[in-house]
Amino acid sequence: MDDRPPVPPTGPPAEPSAEQEVPVCPRHPDRESYVRCQRCRRPVCPECQRPAAVGVQCVDCVREGQKSVRQARTVFGGTVTDGRPVVSFTLIGMCVVVYLFQQVMPGLTGDISFVPALGESQPWRFLTSAFAHGPIFHIAFNMYALFLMGQYLEPMLGRARYIALYLLSAVGGSVVYLLLSGPSSTYAEAVAGQGVGWWTPAVGASGAVFGLFGAYLVLQRRLNRSAAGMYVIIGINAVIGFVYPNIAWQAHLGGFVVGAACAAAIGYLGRAKSMTERGRPTVHWAALAGIGVVLVVLAVARYALA
Repeated sequence: MDDRPPVPPTGPPAEPSAEQEVPVCPRHPDRESYVRCQRCRRPVCPECQRPAAVGVQCVDCVREGQKSVRQARTVFGGTVTDGRPVVSFTLIGMCVVVYLFQQVMPGLTGDISFVPALGESQPWRFLTSAFAHGPIFHIAFNMYALFLMGQYLEPMLGRARYIALYLLSAVGGSVVYLLLSGPSSTYAEAVAGQGVGWWTPAVGASGAVFGLFGAYLVLQRRLNRSAAGMYVIIGINAVIGFVYPNIAWQAHLGGFVVGAACAAAIGYLGRAKSMTERGRPTVHWAALAGIGVVLVVLAVARYALA
């Protein structure tokens, strides 16, 4: 037996194998990491680590996993939110800001109010008029109603469908106000009392708010829920619109009809069967787009016949 000690190797040291290389994060190659993603087994640095059920995952695997998870949907196919009526708060804030500007810029109201005689050449008035208001009680009532209805309808419909409902109702109020206004050839004739409605400006979110009222009735019926209290509110406001002067009941009527039509399209076309089902959103948006086209056609036809 040879009891001599082993002879140390001579020559340059061997290169480290791939298994001996220092692991680095794929997204940050300058950072060593001995922690591996539980899904792809790649090294992951602290910045790229995301907590998982067991261990951690890298941001890439988390992103891929989210693509395969169905997003929760409301009963009418909208995206489930945290319940806060963000869109309603935003609309209220916009109306308040515009109202404050109206107080310091007297000409602003005339520039954005809806005037049937000017709508053909300045079509933005069909929508901008819904953000302007008259006396303080006017904006106070509309914003209070928007706050109440938004807390219920926005989480139910999802923010995208809710804003579409609101804006279409606002435009619908202006279109019906246009349809029911008597034309006059000149502004002087309007001042003299001939076709005053053609030159009478209208402002306020009342058309859009009445659209929310109409939508509420339709959706409550679709869900087999009671809406008795809303009938009383609508009845009172309808009477006020005819009793008190300078209230555009035509815009209330238009907003209500358009809002109910939008809600019918959302509630009865492609309703989702579960909280994770998308339903048929394409049908919803096609129907809402169709309502918008009808409003445009009605406005164009009215001006063509004026």
